[in-house]
Amino acid sequence: MAGNEYKANDIEVLEGLDAVRVRPGMYIGTTGAKGMHHLLWEIVDNAVDEVVNGFGDTVEVTIFEDNSASVFDNGRGIPVDVHPKMKISGVEVVFTLLHAGAKFNNDNYIFSGGLHGVGASVTNALSEWLLVEIHKNGKLYRQEFHSPEIDGKIKSGIKKSDIICVKNTDKKGTYVKFLPDKRVFFDEKFQIEIISKRLREIAFLNKGIKIILTDRRVRQDDEFKVYEYHYAGGLRDFVVFLNDAKEPLYAEPVFIEDKTEKFRMSLSFQHTDGYTESVFSYVNNIPTTEGGTHETGFKSALTKVLNDAARKKGVLKEKDANLQGEDFREGITAVLAVSMQNVQFEGQTKTKLGNVEVKGIVENLVSARLEEYFSDNKNRPVLDKILSKAILAAKVREASRLAKEVARQKNSMSNSNLVGKLSACTGRNYAVNELFIVEGDSAGGSAKQGRDRTFQAILPLRGKPLNAEKKRLDQILANVEIRSIISALGAGILDDYCQKDLKYDKVIILADADQDGAHIRSILLTFFFRYMKELITDGHVYIGMPPLYKITRKDSVQYAYNDEELNSVLKEIGKASYQLQRYKGLGEMNPEQLWETTMDPKTRSLTRVGIEDAADAEKIVTVLMGDAVEPRKRYIYEYADFNKTTLFDKLK
Repeated sequence: MAGNEYKANDIEVLEGLDAVRVRPGMYIGTTGAKGMHHLLWEIVDNAVDEVVNGFGDTVEVTIFEDNSASVFDNGRGIPVDVHPKMKISGVEVVFTLLHAGAKFNNDNYIFSGGLHGVGASVTNALSEWLLVEIHKNGKLYRQEFHSPEIDGKIKSGIKKSDIICVKNTDKKGTYVKFLPDKRVFFDEKFQIEIISKRLREIAFLNKGIKIILTDRRVRQDDEFKVYEYHYAGGLRDFVVFLNDAKEPLYAEPVFIEDKTEKFRMSLSFQHTDGYTESVFSYVNNIPTTEGGTHETGFKSALTKVLNDAARKKGVLKEKDANLQGEDFREGITAVLAVSMQNVQFEGQTKTKLGNVEVKGIVENLVSARLEEYFSDNKNRPVLDKILSKAILAAKVREASRLAKEVARQKNSMSNSNLVGKLSACTGRNYAVNELFIVEGDSAGGSAKQGRDRTFQAILPLRGKPLNAEKKRLDQILANVEIRSIISALGAGILDDYCQKDLKYDKVIILADADQDGAHIRSILLTFFFRYMKELITDGHVYIGMPPLYKITRKDSVQYAYNDEELNSVLKEIGKASYQLQRYKGLGEMNPEQLWETTMDPKTRSLTRVGIEDAADAEKIVTVLMGDAVEPRKRYIYEYADFNKTTLFDKLK
């Protein structure tokens, strides 16, 4: 039998960077758009590390027509001399060897975002070609790498030429240009929206840094589209930006900063007249979307300092209990950034800080600086407004607590929300069960009849849920539809949310492809984002994608989910006769059609909802779902396509 013998020559040894190409997911997570952008972030992180450690002030990023990208920083330039141990140039070490870099000790970088020393080499390994130019010591040096196919095998990121001195130069810094390999990423393209949001965020976090982004694929007034990010106010400007569509309680955000020999902390926050808490934290420029010990330290300090201030001012009497942290954080928008050494993230995704000692460090620094800030007479009006809002929040808290009791899955009170509404599935394997939240009784009826009841549950909405962006928690949980959703999911909300109690692996929003359907999707996603964020970040929320078109011929029925698919079907049909129907709603489908097109795991199309950038998601939710009209108008005019016509319109 083949394969019975197992000898040393059966062991394949992957040389150089070949292992990266064989298992790219181990290094960049995915070979989709997110993974391809990761190649750019690795080079950008290195450039930013040079600048924020005081060796430069500018980073320039360019996206080219062929989907290549370049990054330039005016820092010291990668070393070009020969590495004493490896006997090759420093440039070749950085771009061809995994786990090689200057960030494992703190001699060259006090703080750095690129922590693992694989960034530049991984970008090289997964590129068709990569060019490096170093401006250093009055000379311009150049080296090229590529990934050719040799004897039927791709050699990843090998040098195309030795490093050479090209000419004299009066510049300093590093220029890296690369082309993501289509053999890895296929037709993925760099998305300027993703890139610009991340670069803007970096500029906010690093006061004074200048970041210039050029998109050479787009021209405006016969010039390439250029974005420039430079914020003298740093985190203050970040908070103002995030609160653009909100009504602040006081004009200027609070800003404090402090540092020790190996730790640096910056914090800015501002309260608004809203009810939701928005705290964003970063470690060495890396977003920590799941929080961590630095956030815990900040929240503890804020609660302690404000309770002490409330007692000193007589807002809280001796017999009164302390206010809770959530009272002081109602309506807050806060950005916390720390820079530190020996970072320990929980999980491979770098989303939660785990260093235990950081809680105490941040708590002490924030407490000292906030006490100093609020003791200044000119800041007393800010303190008064914060305390007034917190007192009101505390008065409402009891009503909210009672409402949250309804939200917890307890005995018959929770189950009563679902009587006559939820069509449960018979299976009890929560790892495969699905909940379809369906718009309207008509579509709900078809979904109930068409589903596979062993693992698919149906919850029809009989009215629009309340917009969670505009109401207090007690008002939101008084809404019948919201209570039904929480009861069906079984995991609770806010601090009570418990992943292991979640009854469904997939929560699928199924709404019509019209304005009302889009509004319902927005309302549901806003509620999940504000009160069950882990449901989204853990990948449980999906948008069902029903077909837009039904094409009927005498011998067959086909469905198209968008104009591109419709165009493809019509080309295939040619001049043959057919009937074309554009679905206006899910209720137009019978159970068999709904199952075949939208619910059958073998044939359906789902879009998973994720949060690439928590701060940007916060901004968009506030703009689109909040009360402020002007920011919403600006956003719609910038991103909406008012002239869009569908293929169906053209065929009519």
